Amino acid sequence: MKYLCLAYEEEEKLTALCRSEWDALRGETLTYVEALRKSGHLIVTQALQSARTGATVRVRSGKLSVTDGPFAETKEQLGGFFLIDARDLNEAIQVASRWPSACLGSIEVRPIEEELRQDRRYG
Repeated sequence: MKYLCLAYEEEEKLTALCRSEWDALRGETLTYVEALRKSGHLIVTQALQSARTGATVRVRSGKLSVTDGPFAETKEQLGGFFLIDARDLNEAIQVASRWPSACLGSIEVRPIEEELRQDRRYG
């Protein structure tokens, strides 16, 4: 089963890391990405640019509204994602718990809906 793991981070915390701390975290992350590839768990992973570079789009009553930045005003912003293949939610949680930046932020693990349901969006 496929699971999307959303990595939430505090930009300020990551920006405050000294060069050696950043290099260590980056190295751990790249090493873990390679281990996930070799184990067959990793489907794809990507980091995102700063939340400040994004926009939130809404359409209400046919009118477009665009707001700079993320929708939620929170300390943690979506920093990237990794899509994995795991036996079940427990295995997906174990894989996500070893993502290096989980010690600085949080990882949301959600099962992928293989196709859009016909009866209603959420079961």
